Amino acid sequence: MGEIRQYTHPEDAPPSRADKAIASFFADVVSRSRLEESFKEGKVKIDGEPIVKKYELRGGDVVEIELPEPIATEVNPVDIPVEILFEDDDVVVVNKPAGMTVHPGSGTGEDTLVHAMMFHCKGKLSMAGGAMRPGIVHRLDKETSGVMIMAKNDNAYYRLVEMFSERELDKEYIAIASGVPTVRSGTIRKPIGRHPSFKTKMCISEAGRDAHTEWYLTERFGNKASLISCKIFTGRTHQIRVHLTDLGFPIMGDYTYKFQKNKFKEITAPERVMLHAYRLRLPHPTKDGEEIDICAEPPKDFSDLLETLRKTYF
Repeated sequence: MGEIRQYTHPEDAPPSRADKAIASFFADVVSRSRLEESFKEGKVKIDGEPIVKKYELRGGDVVEIELPEPIATEVNPVDIPVEILFEDDDVVVVNKPAGMTVHPGSGTGEDTLVHAMMFHCKGKLSMAGGAMRPGIVHRLDKETSGVMIMAKNDNAYYRLVEMFSERELDKEYIAIASGVPTVRSGTIRKPIGRHPSFKTKMCISEAGRDAHTEWYLTERFGNKASLISCKIFTGRTHQIRVHLTDLGFPIMGDYTYKFQKNKFKEITAPERVMLHAYRLRLPHPTKDGEEIDICAEPPKDFSDLLETLRKTYF
């Protein structure tokens, strides 16, 4: 549990937005970013019930705020094994394990990919994106495994950021989905935005940002499950997870987005999202005419689940 603070809105004070009143009261001792994180995580409460930032406080309201632990200002190298797929003086490509967070944040320890890569690269990662995200130009969800590229110097960093922004690269994922599509392939182009009620979730939203996914049915396991290859042309948070769920085929292990383990009574359902970044192909950021084209084999739990599905739902 983080640090607990309490704020009582004065009896004679006019009504005020919760975020503004609390931020003003704690201005000299608590940063706005920490308060923002508390609101996002539902840890600002009245009588035990979370309130939103725009909640109108009235005289006598007592607010309890649980603050996240302060984030460190630098990343220490930590000797954590990570599979290196490619490396030169400008970039390093890794096969991120499932369960590993990419960079430090609220609630993380010294066990992120960034900590591991600071050790591997002896601190030689680009700091252009900030001291807490050295080398990071794109991310994978904590539970997602697979190919990630990191910048070792600023020239590579800025060029990679440009390539991701301008979509000058190919990103291919594989997912084990619940259910089987009736057609072999398709395109999903539906905007994705933050869920209005659950701040850690995304959803299809007309107010969201454009999101474009192409998918291909690679293998079917009876009528129970399928292996689906996805190529994404945008990089929205939880894009493949949201798009496949919208199609009616949530990724196995994705309990955030409607996966139901009781549909698989013959096997042990996975406890993590079965999504793997399989391939990344892009021009080399600093060497004209060269291309980086890297594939990463899925981890053992992913491969084991495929074999179990093949044997059980042939």
